[in-house]
Amino acid sequence: MSSPDERLDFSTLADLFLLHGSMQSPAFLDGRLCAELALNDVTADAWLEEVCIGLGVEQPRDRESGEALLAWRRQTLEALADSGLNYEPLLPDELFSLAERARGLQEWTLGFLEVIDDAGEAQREGWSQALREAIEDLTGLAAIETDIDDSAENENDLFALTEHARMAAMLLYTEQHPGQPQVESGDPTRH
Repeated sequence: MSSPDERLDFSTLADLFLLHGSMQSPAFLDGRLCAELALNDVTADAWLEEVCIGLGVEQPRDRESGEALLAWRRQTLEALADSGLNYEPLLPDELFSLAERARGLQEWTLGFLEVIDDAGEAQREGWSQALREAIEDLTGLAAIETDIDDSAENENDLFALTEHARMAAMLLYTEQHPGQPQVESGDPTRH
């Protein structure tokens, strides 16, 4: 049994999905989770229900599974709200090929954008220009070529794209939750 302080990673959640009979990548739901926490402050119960629907089950198979799914929400919320700006999308790590990692980023982006699209134009009108541009750039990211070779150049490109998704997620959260975290003003994505 893992300790509550241990960070859930992509492989752990992918294994949990498999236990529930789902071959789906957790990346898509993680993208949705991030946007929902920013826009709707999704509750633990609502999140658990959404994951179960995504997995095609009525409820988690056991208490540990339910606790892990709730820990996923809590861990994401804590990272988004942390002043250290250390939020990381839940994506396949170095143990996976670059193509699998690119697919993970694409799936995360699709999940994130799905929630953004559902938010509607009225909510988006209050967003800063920087956030609108970051979200617009993500729509391009949703269409990235994922059938890529393992090379240093592709790895650097994928890192930069992942960093862009990460910054867009944090920008969305901080704009929807002013003063939480306390961050310097200015656009960290511009150099």
